[in-house]
Amino acid sequence: MRVGFLQTFPLFGKKGENVDKAILQVNDLDADLMVLPELFNTGYQFTSREETVALAEKVPDGQTTQALINLARKKHLYLVAGLAERENDCCYNSAVLVGPDGFIACYRKLHLFYHEKRWFEPGNAELGVYDIGHARIGMMICFDWFFPEVARYLALKGADIICHPANLVLPYCPQAMITRCIENRVFAVTANRIGVEKRSEESLTFIGASQILGTKGEILYRASSDQEESIVIEIEPGNARDKHVTAVNHIFDDRRITFL
Repeated sequence: MRVGFLQTFPLFGKKGENVDKAILQVNDLDADLMVLPELFNTGYQFTSREETVALAEKVPDGQTTQALINLARKKHLYLVAGLAERENDCCYNSAVLVGPDGFIACYRKLHLFYHEKRWFEPGNAELGVYDIGHARIGMMICFDWFFPEVARYLALKGADIICHPANLVLPYCPQAMITRCIENRVFAVTANRIGVEKRSEESLTFIGASQILGTKGEILYRASSDQEESIVIEIEPGNARDKHVTAVNHIFDDRRITFL
């Protein structure tokens, strides 16, 4: 299976421009699954509730999700991408999963980071795992990495690959995701962004370092800290279904959860 990511530098509020640029990049790639960053279409640093509502879109009827659906049909691939979702008066930091047959699922970020709590509601639905033929995938977004329960829950539900759109500013995540893969024997694709946003007194610098990790924590590819990049590599998703550490140690069967 060929999996990859885009590492982008979105321009805040320029949705059409950001989406068109991402589509052009994906068009040039040969992949089965691509992961795009968190809020790839809007940029990250919202400054008001009104601005968030204005830039958020309905899912799946909004322009960004529809553009991704069209791309997935054209390229016969699956896409996971982060965007601001609007439902009635609520906004969510969300990720959509689309494929050759259209819209599949939407995940709403459970663990909001910093000022996101001012603009978004926390996720309100159970984490899902989705069979896309080549593999079973789960989604989490950025700061969800800080909570090991998220990756463990997805792995227990059968995820082979964790798709992880992100806008990382803290430096720890790339290394921490290695541990998430080791302890769950899953692949992970983190799609981060680069650049600086300063739309208030506070400046945010995004760390790049998007990566694809193997089931034993191998860094199969890690991007730079400051360049836009796209990469596709080949993996064997079935490796994620062997949960043995040794012939007699199984990471799920050996858990002593009665005493936790």
